[in-house]
Amino acid sequence: MEKILYKSTRSKDGAIEASQAILKGLADDGGLFVPLSIPKLDKSLEELSKMSYQQVAYEVMKLFFTDFTEEELKNCIDRAYDTKFDTEEIAPLAKVDGAYHLELFHGPTIAFKDMALQILPHLLTTSAKKNGVENEIVILTATSGDTGKAAMAGFADVEGTRIIVFYPDGGVSPIQEKQMVTQKGANTNVVAIEGNFDQAQTGVKNIFNNKELAKEMDAKGFQFSSANSINIGRLVPQVAYYVYSYAKLLAEGKISDGEKINVVVPTGNFGNILAAFYAKNMGTPIDKLICASNENKVLFDFFSTGEYDKNREFILTTSPSMDILISSNLERLIYNIAGNDAETNSAMMADLSSKGKYTITDDMKAKLSDFVGDFATEEETAATIKKHFDNTGYIMDTHTAVARCVYDKYVASTGDDKVTVIASTASPFKFTRAVMNSIDSNYDKLGDFELVDELSKIGNVTVPNAIEEIRNAEVLHDNKCAADGMEDIVKKFLGI
Repeated sequence: MEKILYKSTRSKDGAIEASQAILKGLADDGGLFVPLSIPKLDKSLEELSKMSYQQVAYEVMKLFFTDFTEEELKNCIDRAYDTKFDTEEIAPLAKVDGAYHLELFHGPTIAFKDMALQILPHLLTTSAKKNGVENEIVILTATSGDTGKAAMAGFADVEGTRIIVFYPDGGVSPIQEKQMVTQKGANTNVVAIEGNFDQAQTGVKNIFNNKELAKEMDAKGFQFSSANSINIGRLVPQVAYYVYSYAKLLAEGKISDGEKINVVVPTGNFGNILAAFYAKNMGTPIDKLICASNENKVLFDFFSTGEYDKNREFILTTSPSMDILISSNLERLIYNIAGNDAETNSAMMADLSSKGKYTITDDMKAKLSDFVGDFATEEETAATIKKHFDNTGYIMDTHTAVARCVYDKYVASTGDDKVTVIASTASPFKFTRAVMNSIDSNYDKLGDFELVDELSKIGNVTVPNAIEEIRNAEVLHDNKCAADGMEDIVKKFLGI
């Protein structure tokens, strides 16, 4: 098996093992770690179609994490994908009005982030042991809603780790916030910042890049790592579910071996659709990668024009996990289409930092032919939820509805009727008010948990345990800070 090493998107030099890249999270130069090459699947699609989710996950991850032993990696996978998920399939496919919704929300926090954040703590602690790390690992994360709870749930009381999560005050759904502020675990902290997600994400990156703070931390026995999708240990587990969805369709006779499918992903930070791009490059027969945005349509504009421009109004929508103007993981794609040229990528990221925008070359734009971009307005998102509920009785969350709306528009405009997988990224129970208001505005009179019970009734679905456990849970975290006070509060938590 080919050994896969990792390097920064902003440097020509140095290549490190997977476990070292997982531990660091972000490269010292501020770049993201990428594999020197994307490995090819070494099992046939037919073989994969006979495997469980855990087995497919191993076949994908072993090719990227080549310094992990079989025993180490299988142990991480078995501890992640177990009874914490409410279905043995882990990621079932639901057929809805002619497309397949890949339900990625059956984990303990009912969002797709569980698919990676249930395994990341095990990958990280295994990596620490492999590299003789004795420092306590401090996970620092910014969230637009789902990563925070999923990361805290994954890392809660994991020995040798602490986790600090920052989220935009007023910029997440009431259920998302309640999930975070009621999180148990002696090693967990969550902070609402006076600002938006991009400010939280930039603040986290600035703390990572502070060399003086890193020295202070080391002296006190701490070191930082990340649970955001900038960590390659987050990204690679996401590749597995796209390979699995293809294998599952093949097993069920919905496609023939080698038949190409399309994939639609509601996209904010670009990690989830980048994972689909990696799956395609590993040999999964995917044709179009359809990137769905909400009204913060910075990615739609990028795919349309070749210019990435974050200089625009930041819009709070009913799909808050996608309310993002700086899509961090796009840097990995930029590096790829620049021919793995760190210099070109670095110059563009410097322009993004100083001017808030950059423009790719025509040659680079030509390499984006796999991607299709579109967006859904707030009105279109609500109408999509209602339309498919009325047609089928199936209730989708707001983020999935953005993807479904974009897919419906894509088919109408192109006639491309290939079998399609839509990444269904969260349970509708996570965004009950927006979802139920889409179905009938009269629901707005009900309280948050009354809405939960009504959604359960009309959708004929059981209320997930993740919702039941916060119904009467005690608030354990009430920390707030200004966007420029993030470093101070980190030091306070760590006693440095």
